[in-house]
Amino acid sequence: MSKHIAVYLRVSTDKQTTKSQEADLKTWSANQSIPTKVYRDTFTGKTLNRPGWNKIQAQLKLGNVKQVVVWRLDRLGRTARELTALFDDFIQQGIRLVSLKDGLDLSTPAGRLMAHVLASVAQFEREVIAERILAGQAVAKANGKTWGGRKPGTRIKVTHEQVQTIRRLISEGTNKSAIARATGLSRPTVYAVLNAGK
Repeated sequence: MSKHIAVYLRVSTDKQTTKSQEADLKTWSANQSIPTKVYRDTFTGKTLNRPGWNKIQAQLKLGNVKQVVVWRLDRLGRTARELTALFDDFIQQGIRLVSLKDGLDLSTPAGRLMAHVLASVAQFEREVIAERILAGQAVAKANGKTWGGRKPGTRIKVTHEQVQTIRRLISEGTNKSAIARATGLSRPTVYAVLNAGK
């Protein structure tokens, strides 16, 4: 693959859409002098170990990526430690990072400072969301609400797209826990789909 710009889009769940990211990234890409290639993930921002991002990492190692472009920095990740290490890698490799909504440029001291601040903010937002979820669950539990599991005798419906995604991810070497998170299914269901395909 020739030298290109890696355009990265990410949402956390399949109930979300990348449409808001796509419009701005498409406009930006149209004005570039070298080819762009789009990489996507439906995956949590807690880790950089994601199928789409792993493809970018492979191209980075081959020296095929000139710059990485995201709509907003939190699409890249939501942990300050991993983002900070990533910024350092980009700087050492001479890879330019563009974050459209944040106006980020790692090539300047001010841009590097801003990147580290935004990484901390992204992690803070993730932790606040997690706290709100736990607080809501505690209130619901105190009020006698229960959740989780299915009624005995019912079966979960797995879509054709989920089956295709499971098979693609397993062929790429993704572990089954990560596949379960990416598809929104339980691990036993992922195993059942894989066993059915044998």
